[in-house]
This record gives sequence, C-alpha cells and structure tokens, in this order.
Amino acid sequence: MAFLELNDIFKSYFLGNNEFPVLKGISLSFEKGEFVSILGESGGGKSTLMNIVGGLDREFKGQVKVNGELLDHRNEKQLDEYRRSTIGHIYQSYNLIPHLTVLDNVLVSLDMTTLSSAEKKQRAEELLTKVGLTDQIHKYPKHLSGGQKQRVAIARALASDPQIIIADEPTGALDSKNTQEVLALMDEIAKDGKLVIAVTHSSEVANHGTRIVHMADGKIDQDERLKPAYQIPDDPTHIQTQKLPAHASYEFSFKHLMYNFWRNSLIMVGVAIGLFAVMIFSGLGNGVNRYIQQQINSVANPRVIQVLKNTTGRKMNQQELMETFQNMAGDPQAGMIDEGQIRRLDKLSGVQKVEKGYTLPTYRLEVAKTGKVQSGTALSTWNANDKADSIKHGHEPRRGEMVIGKQEAAQMMGAKRYRKIVGKKLNLTFNWINQQGQPVAVQVPVKVVGLVDSATAGGSAINYETVYQALKDKNADKRPNFLAVKAASLDQVQTVADRIDALRSQNRRVFGTITVGSMLKRINSYVKLASSILAGVAAISLLVSALMIIVTMYMSVSERTKEIGILRALGERKVDIRRLFTSESILIGLFAAVLALVITLLATWGINSAFYGLIKFNIVQLTFGNVIFAFLAALIISFLAALLPARRAAKLNPIEALAAE
Repeated sequence: MAFLELNDIFKSYFLGNNEFPVLKGISLSFEKGEFVSILGESGGGKSTLMNIVGGLDREFKGQVKVNGELLDHRNEKQLDEYRRSTIGHIYQSYNLIPHLTVLDNVLVSLDMTTLSSAEKKQRAEELLTKVGLTDQIHKYPKHLSGGQKQRVAIARALASDPQIIIADEPTGALDSKNTQEVLALMDEIAKDGKLVIAVTHSSEVANHGTRIVHMADGKIDQDERLKPAYQIPDDPTHIQTQKLPAHASYEFSFKHLMYNFWRNSLIMVGVAIGLFAVMIFSGLGNGVNRYIQQQINSVANPRVIQVLKNTTGRKMNQQELMETFQNMAGDPQAGMIDEGQIRRLDKLSGVQKVEKGYTLPTYRLEVAKTGKVQSGTALSTWNANDKADSIKHGHEPRRGEMVIGKQEAAQMMGAKRYRKIVGKKLNLTFNWINQQGQPVAVQVPVKVVGLVDSATAGGSAINYETVYQALKDKNADKRPNFLAVKAASLDQVQTVADRIDALRSQNRRVFGTITVGSMLKRINSYVKLASSILAGVAAISLLVSALMIIVTMYMSVSERTKEIGILRALGERKVDIRRLFTSESILIGLFAAVLALVITLLATWGINSAFYGLIKFNIVQLTFGNVIFAFLAALIISFLAALLPARRAAKLNPIEALAAE
C-alpha cells in the first residue's frame, strides 16, 4: 500500500467571477524510500500541488491519504498535527529565521517534540554535524554562504524526524559543488526510509532521484521510474511530536527581543517613564499621608475622643463638627455641656476617663512690663488629647501656667528670640458669659512654662483649673464647651465614638465626636485624591506607551511575515503565533517595569535624602502594593496592546506568508 495518495486533486484560483484552473485532476501515489522529482514549466501547478501535500493549502477538491488514512483539510487541528509530525520543508530561499542562530533554527522544529532539552540539543548538533556544519552552530544565517544555509534548512527539515520531505528547488541557488552535496544528502534521506519529493526545473536533480513526475498545464503527462525505491530500514526512527509548549514561545520571543534589543529598549524606556511617574506619585502620597499622621499623632493622643455638643440634633459629619469647633470661639454658650450629659458619657462602656475643657473665644496675651500684645482665637485648655512630646522646651502647664506655640512666640519676641518667651509672665484677657448670658470680661495672669514646636499658628494651651478659677472668680458660666474622652484601648476608640454619637435626648442627638483617626481619614482622602490625580495624569503616558507597543507589534508582524509562514509550515498553531507576539509584548512590559522600579528606587532615595534634613522624614514611601500594581499595569497594558497585532499575525495565510519578501 502506498504511503501517500493523491486522488482527483482539483484546484482553481478566482479573480472576481473568473476561474483559473491550476490542478486538473491529479492522482498520484508515493512510497517511503522514494526520491521523487516533480518537473514542469513555471505555472504548471507544481508548487500548488506541494502546498496541498504539505498541508498548507486547504481550498481544493479531491482526497489526500496518508498511510491509508484520509487527511481532512477542513480540520485545522489535524493539519497542524500533520505538518508537525509528517512534513519537513526544504526551500529554495532557505527560509531561515534571521534572529536565531544555526542551532536555534534547528531547535525551533524540535520544540514541538517530546524530547528533553538535552536530547533536543544533542539531536540538533548531530544533524548539523551530519550536514557538515559543526563549526557554524552559533553563527546567525547572515554569516553563512548559500550552501551552508541550505544545509541548515535540511537539518531543520529532518529535526522532528518527519516521514515526508518536500524540497522546493533545493539546489536552485547553489553552485555545482554545493548542488552535488545537497543531492547526496537528500539521497541519504530517502535511503533512511523517508519520502523525498523535490520540485525542480533541473534535469540533474531529477535524474538523481528514483522517479520523475512531469506536470504540464495542471496535469500529469509523464510518470517515469528511474530505479526502485530504497528499502525501508528494519528499525525506522520515530520521534513523538506535541503541541508547542507555552514556555517555548516565551523563550523564542526572548531571543527575538534580545536580537532587536536597542530598538525595543526605546519602547521599554517609554513605558518605564509612565510607570515611574505612577509609582513616584503613589509613593509621595503614601509619604505625605504618613507624615501628616506622624505630625498629628505627635501632638494628639489617638485614644482620646474630642466631644462637642451637637447643635443640630442629627448626626453630624466631620465637616460640620470641625465648623462647630471653630465657631465655638465666637459663641461659647451654644456649645456648653451640662453635668448630667457628662455623667451619661462617664457611664458608657469603653470609656476610661472624661476630662472637661474650654475653648476660649478671641483672646489677648500681653507680656508683662514690656507691653507687647498678641491676639488669637480658639485657645484651648490642656487635656488628655495633648501630648507632652509636643512640648519641645519646658513642661506641661499646671495651675497658673500655659504653653505657647512657636509661631505666636516668634510674633511676640522675634524670630530669633522666640525661646525667650519661656518663663515670661503674661496677662491673658478673654470674653465669656455669665449664667444669664451676659458678657463677662475675664483677665488672668499666667506664666509661660513651655514652647510647642508647631509650624503653623496655634498650639498654645492653658491649664484647665486656671481658666475654671478665673471664671469662678468672675461669676461666669463654668460649664465646659468640650470634653476629652479617653477610650480604654486604642481598638475601642471608634466603637466608643459611635456610642457617644448615638446618645439621644428627646430624640435628638446630644454629642458629636472628633477623633484623630477621623481627622486623618479626611486629610488623607484629600492627599489620596491629589496623588491619584497626579498618578492619573502620569498614566496618560502609559496609554501613549501602549500605542507605541501596538505600532511596534504591527511593524513586527510585517517584518516577520515570512517567519510566521515558516513556523506555520513547521506545525505551529494559530494560538502559538498569537502567543509569539503577546509574549514578546509582555516581556517588553516586564523589562519596562523592572527599569521603572530601578528608576523609582533611585529617585526615592534622592528625594528622601534631599528633604530629610528639613522634615526628618522620608517623604516618598513606596509600598509593595505600589510595585505590584505597577508590574500588573505594565503586563496588562502590554498584553492588551499586542492582542490586535497578534490576531492579525495568526490569521495570515501560511502560503502567502511564505511568499512574502
């Protein structure tokens, strides 16, 4: 039984409604061990017939049987497997892949076999030795002569141990010496029990084989046997083939990426700049948030909840509470809290301590004996919310004492002499009200015992008993207008705050609460919004980078059209071709992300070094999450950017791709 059978093969090309028949009922059979030459004039249908035999052309009528089984040319998966396991191609123009070495050009076919990596390399080296290229295996095709290139093509065709070798004008571009060497190699292939079919115009090639089939005008007009087919070996070799593994696509893409590294590096730099901007702005946002948190926590106790009287009767948001606190200076009576309300707070679960406090309206400080005066607003009494750490010089205020902010001290004593304020006696004057709501002027002598290193206005605080006694002496209303509630633990702060917010009287909410956490949350939301906007602006460059990748991948598809045809002829599937381009794009994105990380780390070190002397804090703080996000963004963008070019590459007709220049 014949190994390969062609029955009534008809093939036509169409130009509009016009039909141009190329093959007009070809019927042939071939045996293993044959070296068959297909002769005929150009345009006679030889190449078209070989495309059908090679599993590249699917649009024809008739049957192709291999080893007695019908080959379904409508089944793309079956054709891919057929090309992988049964067909080997030798081309007149060699069709070597330029960015692969001689060894890698042979290995590309072996990647679709079940051999181990060591076995693949060993077989490739053995085949190259067999064709006389032992000393050329690490060279690129551009460094080889025509005869050497053809030998590489022969080694690649034999690599996966196919049963049919199709040679298209294998000696057409060779001199007489190389022609004889190539013919001898092809003869050896036939003697090994393979079926060799050579398309040629050369009588020398034709006469070298075992059989000549002559074609004219799409028909067989002569079939001449020159000698019997070679005897098939008793123990023919066989290598099991498989679908191309995904890792092989990535290795192949990496080789192409490195071959064109400097061109691809421009794209990597473009993507890296966008990723760098996103990471550095995210890190800056993290640093600013933590710096603000550090500054607030350094002057405020996170376990303390500031409690104000709820003047609306409904749940107040943080904006309204802050406004209430600020307005308290102008209308202290509106926010005064009764003893009964304080007792309700003291009984709440999770409350460790309730401390009364005053926020004074507009006040005036006068330095005794010098007459220097400083006015201000919202002077609060020292309470559990204040931290002793915030006092850089001196100590906490006791009865008859106060601490003063650095800026206020500088305004009173001068920028260079502000520390001289410590120990000075001041006269504090402020307005209050009595229990009838009538205004009362209160004056009390105080001593400055500490300096609060606050960069902004404020920070001053006075002892609570001092204010209380002054109000008592003037028969003024002694009710506090805010409370400092200390939670039993840090974990209970928000729970206690919620319980305080929920207290009601006559179906109206009694209190509103402000915590350090809530203030930080509000401030951080603004910082996060700003950093997100900056990162979003920076991300626009990523879109530009994506366009660069798309354009580059489309260019790559055009440049590598013939390569795509070669890979398809070797048996790679459409999904393998798609993966070839998406994997290269992903590698570009990955390298760009690594480059961006290096740039970001250097920039972070530089910025932090420059500003640490001013603020004693690393203002840029890159997190692991920022890095992961950048890497994921790079991979996703590069993958999506390559989808359309990769899809176009996979849809290329293998025959047309092989014919591309």
